[in-house]
Amino acid sequence: MSANTQEIDTSASFYAFHSERYAEVAHQYLQSNYIEKSHPALTGDVALQERLKELVPPKCSGLDAGCGAGARDVFKLWSCGYDMQGIDAIPENIQTAIRWHPELQSRVSVHNMCKPLPFETAKFDFVTCNAVIQHIDPPTVFKVVLPELVRVLKRKGVLQLMFKNGDGIETLFDKDYDVNRSFQLYKEADILSALEKAGMELIEGKDEKLGGIMTFVDPKKSSHCVFFLRKVADAVQK
Repeated sequence: MSANTQEIDTSASFYAFHSERYAEVAHQYLQSNYIEKSHPALTGDVALQERLKELVPPKCSGLDAGCGAGARDVFKLWSCGYDMQGIDAIPENIQTAIRWHPELQSRVSVHNMCKPLPFETAKFDFVTCNAVIQHIDPPTVFKVVLPELVRVLKRKGVLQLMFKNGDGIETLFDKDYDVNRSFQLYKEADILSALEKAGMELIEGKDEKLGGIMTFVDPKKSSHCVFFLRKVADAVQK
């Protein structure tokens, strides 16, 4: 349900408290299968990662911005031969990632994405940012988060961005944590427009491959948007 009077679920204490459970949910893909999807091949997180691997070959450098507790995708992509880094704002999430995957100790670190990223310009061949901006207020997303994701991408680099779509704030019950949670929603057109002005171009779907503006509903009955974009130019100056 939508409840514009609710607070956005940005509480660091929530994620710190549920860090271990969050890693379990992620690694077991309990919330990672999609329903009511706009593309028949958009079956879940695994399908998105397989498409990413088609767009970016192994040995390329990647950043998972907001990797979450356990850093599941950092580990999966690193295991497939990618040179991965992961960041998350919650220290407990990074601690959990290192407990689950000690091999990642030098590859994951704490960083608040509301601040400029601690990486040089044009460092990564690809960046993923999944289910992150729904925890951040719109002014910060448009002024800091999105420009920074683009800045650290190399020219022709790929961005995979997933977020809860809609207008206002959504509050729902999350059975995996037995709590009500609230999230900031974003309109697809607003996000895409901001990224295009920053020099990104939407990767359209071809030959039944995932692409374009894709939407799905997750097991919590929450609507999401996801797309792949390629960096083709520098940001448009105002």
